[in-house]
This record gives sequence, structure tokens and C-alpha cells, in this order.
Amino acid sequence: MSTDTEIRIEGFRALSGALGDVKAERFITLILREPFDYTQWQAKLWKGQNVEDISKAAMRQRTATVARVAEGSVKYGLPKT
Repeated sequence: MSTDTEIRIEGFRALSGALGDVKAERFITLILREPFDYTQWQAKLWKGQNVEDISKAAMRQRTATVARVAEGSVKYGLPKT
């Protein structure tokens, strides 16, 4: 089981890998500044998509991540540090 600190570090690495350091910092600032209702966000996130569409997208993402891990460009789906 990961500690809170480990999760924060891993989370920031994931954000930095996806957005770059500057955009990751900006994202965190936006999340902290604006009220955020996770339940409403989730309802809007998948609107217009059925379970099959979401599942196929998740499988494509997983396949791409496994390929990147296999080629050594990422570790556990995160950019190497």
C-alpha cells in the first residue's frame, strides 16, 4: 500500500508526463482554486458514450501503455525519471 506522499509524487509525475511541468502546476492551481464536484464531473465526462465505447477506449489506452512499458520508454505507465 502506498503512502499519501508516494501517491502525491506518483500523481505529479503522471501529470508532468502528460502535460509537462508548467501545465501540470497550472492544472493543480486550477483544481485548488475552483470548486470541484467530482460527481458532476463524472456525469459529464462519459455523457453520450455507452459502456462498450468506454471499455474499448480503456482497452486501447491499456494496450498503448503496455507497449510503451515494453519498449522501455515509460515505467508503470509513467515517464521514466
